[in-house]
Amino acid sequence: MTRQIRDVMSPGAAAVEPMTTVTRAAELMREQNVGDVLVAYDCDLFGVLTDRDIVVRTLAEGRAPDTTAVGSVCTHPPVVTLTPDDTTDRAAELMRHHAVRRLPVVERGGCPVGVVSLGDLATADDPRSALADISRADPTR
Repeated sequence: MTRQIRDVMSPGAAAVEPMTTVTRAAELMREQNVGDVLVAYDCDLFGVLTDRDIVVRTLAEGRAPDTTAVGSVCTHPPVVTLTPDDTTDRAAELMRHHAVRRLPVVERGGCPVGVVSLGDLATADDPRSALADISRADPTR
């Protein structure tokens, strides 16, 4: 069943500015129990930093997370985005095409307002699916 993104997204996504350290971004991810943060300056989306970016583009390259700015290791524009009025079908299509698990949700003016994840789509489609169960599980266990 197709739904609007506003009905399934996680609102109020965690966001940091491009000069924020990777360590601070990782702490924010832990505090908010998320796997990504939006990198933005005011309402300009600069990129997306995922937990995988921290591992592959920071730690595996020998960069110091306490001094590395997220702007230097995040996925840069063009970042694929959705609006709250887009559909879950559109989100699935974009995720499939771009091989991503999360998409920022921005208002028409470009201001970030949330994130929609593969888990959000799975939960909306079938709350009893294995992916929905995994998405709801406590990641600290």
